[in-house]
Amino acid sequence: MKEARLYDKEKDQRVRCRACHHLCLIKEGRRGICHIRENRQGTLYSLVYGRPIAHHVDPIEKKPLFHVLPGSSSFSLATTGCNFRCLFCQNADISQARGLKGTPGEEVPPEAIITAALRTECRSIAYTYTEPTIFFEYAQDIALLAVAQGLKNVFVTNGYMTQDVLESLHPHLHAANVDLKAFRDHFYKTQCGARLAPVLDTLKIMKRMKIWVEVTTLIIPTLNDSKEELSELARFIVDDLGPETPWHISRFHPTYKLTQLPVTPIKTLQQAWETGKEAGLRYVYTGNVPGDAAEKTYCHLCGYLLLDRFGFSILKNNLQKGKCPRCQTSMDGIGL
Repeated sequence: MKEARLYDKEKDQRVRCRACHHLCLIKEGRRGICHIRENRQGTLYSLVYGRPIAHHVDPIEKKPLFHVLPGSSSFSLATTGCNFRCLFCQNADISQARGLKGTPGEEVPPEAIITAALRTECRSIAYTYTEPTIFFEYAQDIALLAVAQGLKNVFVTNGYMTQDVLESLHPHLHAANVDLKAFRDHFYKTQCGARLAPVLDTLKIMKRMKIWVEVTTLIIPTLNDSKEELSELARFIVDDLGPETPWHISRFHPTYKLTQLPVTPIKTLQQAWETGKEAGLRYVYTGNVPGDAAEKTYCHLCGYLLLDRFGFSILKNNLQKGKCPRCQTSMDGIGL
């Protein structure tokens, strides 16, 4: 347990958390929506500082980040808790944990995370699996140490953090994959317990801060798969984030509280891919369809195959100093 950062003390021992856009006003003895930030006698504490529930070595492509140090490993970690209530959460067993005695996870100080990352020859630290905003203090302390050792820091996030969080991490957050789960506020309210506008604002702030951004949208049949909505979403990426921003379109598989819905048809993913390209995006990828041609990276100018992928594996890297060997066009990203 550690005192939280980014909160204000209010009357009657209440506190206002400023980590995410819920801006929870928390009474003494209660917790915020994330369920891991608790008010104890007028002081807000993080209950998960130094207590990851999961830590693994993953390929960076699994985040998914296709334009950050391709082919490298990323030391990935998470604590329990989340500030969203997504009915389709794939990690609900740790993100939606409630009513457990004590705080799940093992004691792992920031220094030990860095040691493990270096020992396993990782080139980055990924704050992932659950929402990194809720364990912001832990992530910030690890990030500072990571930079000192030449490691990159990447967030896999729902994008609901405040600008205060981003400014506190700047310039040590190098890249982020942000879930833009839909382009309708109704979806966010009913499926996630959140709002759309703060996520759009976060994406624009990240771009202004020169954080490398990749966007992921899980296409869920009947909920966010209309041609009109996907076209608007793709246009937002082009107009507000830039055509160089990769868009990952992922296939939905029934899980958690949405088991009644079908798997996303391949045809729907193909149509979404075409929508992204028609909008002017340079890089559009399909996810959860291993072997699909749209999981590979092609030169956006001449179409030459630059990164041949299967799933999360790089089969062949044809880049020459980050450029297309055929037309010399640079590929957008970090460490290419």
